[in-house]
Amino acid sequence: MKFFETLKNIWSIEELRKRILFTLLLIAIYRLGSYIVLPGADVVALKAQLDNSGDPNDLMGLINMFTGGAFNNASIMALGIMPYITASIIVQLLGFAVPYFQKLQTTEGESGRKKLNQITRALTVAITLVQGAGYLTYISSNGGQSAAVSDSVFWLSGIVILSTGTIFAMWLGERITDRGIGNGVSLLITVGIIVGLPAALGFELQDKFGNGGLLVFVIEMLAFFMVTLLTVMIVTGVRRIPLQFAQRAVGRGDRSAPTATARDYIPLKVNASGVMPIIFAQALMILPVSLAGWGGGQNVESSWFVQQFNDFTSPLYNLVYFILVVVFTYVYTALVVNPGQYTEYLSRQNAFIPGVRGGQETENYIDSITSRITLPGSIILGLIAILPGLVATLGVNPGFALFFGGTSLIIMVGVVLDTLDQINSYLLMRKYDGLVKEGTVVGRNGGSRMQSIGADF
Repeated sequence: MKFFETLKNIWSIEELRKRILFTLLLIAIYRLGSYIVLPGADVVALKAQLDNSGDPNDLMGLINMFTGGAFNNASIMALGIMPYITASIIVQLLGFAVPYFQKLQTTEGESGRKKLNQITRALTVAITLVQGAGYLTYISSNGGQSAAVSDSVFWLSGIVILSTGTIFAMWLGERITDRGIGNGVSLLITVGIIVGLPAALGFELQDKFGNGGLLVFVIEMLAFFMVTLLTVMIVTGVRRIPLQFAQRAVGRGDRSAPTATARDYIPLKVNASGVMPIIFAQALMILPVSLAGWGGGQNVESSWFVQQFNDFTSPLYNLVYFILVVVFTYVYTALVVNPGQYTEYLSRQNAFIPGVRGGQETENYIDSITSRITLPGSIILGLIAILPGLVATLGVNPGFALFFGGTSLIIMVGVVLDTLDQINSYLLMRKYDGLVKEGTVVGRNGGSRMQSIGADF
């Protein structure tokens, strides 16, 4: 009853109701676009070829999951929002290495942010043109090009339409962020992932029920629930470093002498790198097979090396994948978390960490704390990354196994928590109980769980 009362409270807030309805409308438009086929594409022939020779769990299957099936449907939204994500990640990494981008991020303020958005959009168009050409090659090589359409018309119209689809998806995401609820780009990716969950769950239930393994299915659901809790823990977990802010007397006597202290803390996230280590690791994991294919040879596909790295359930694949995730977690955390900036902030605010001297000692202390909490965070993130391969070897349907961890689960958990944060803020401002017991989720770590995918994906 309390849950339905909360839903009633949400609906009674006019601004929140309009934002939710606006968000649902734009998501429906985005999903509609995934069923509109490119001119000159033969979807029936393409799906027949993919069913005969395609592996639903390779890189193409992962991209298809992120686009909600639009990739294999030869849709005008086949590339989805992914080129924008790639462009955002590139711009973010340039902000760590190139002084010009560092200046735009740190000192230019709102004008710098607008310039970065313009650069990101221009880079998105360039990436879409390249990926669009590759996607059309993929369709053509798998028999997805209609014989009634000439190559020039198919390629020219296809690249223009795919680029338009990506720009339109980017525009939808920005409108959701501005006038809807939650982070628009993250929501579009999450919707694409969630769309495939009911079908995967249905196939798994049918498979287990048909083989008399209903108890096994129940155990799988319990395991999935526990993995989700673990993912929530790694996404929301923080290490609080206590602070003290000196307050100075304002009455009679010595005005420069501190009279009291105000307490606060620095929330250092256990997983400050978000989902980025998994994305980078996945990008590297496809290189061995790609390089082997470019090298040619008659026995390339049958070689042990290629088979190991082309099978996400193989021990070698999961071992290398786990190590890469751990390494990239440390690397990306080092880029994101800057102890020197914390030290400078504390100095400006006349604050200090109890028992730690200011300056270099404070910087070293924050750096050591970050290194210590990153170790368990990176190990847990690595385990979540390889869980799909592990559960697939235990008999779980490969399509459903992809939801047991990896990028998909972390993105879904992060976006759901971020959306709950925003809904809670509306409820609490109007004296209603929040969706989460004991107040908003934000209060536990001092900020949103997930930034935009371009900044956290």
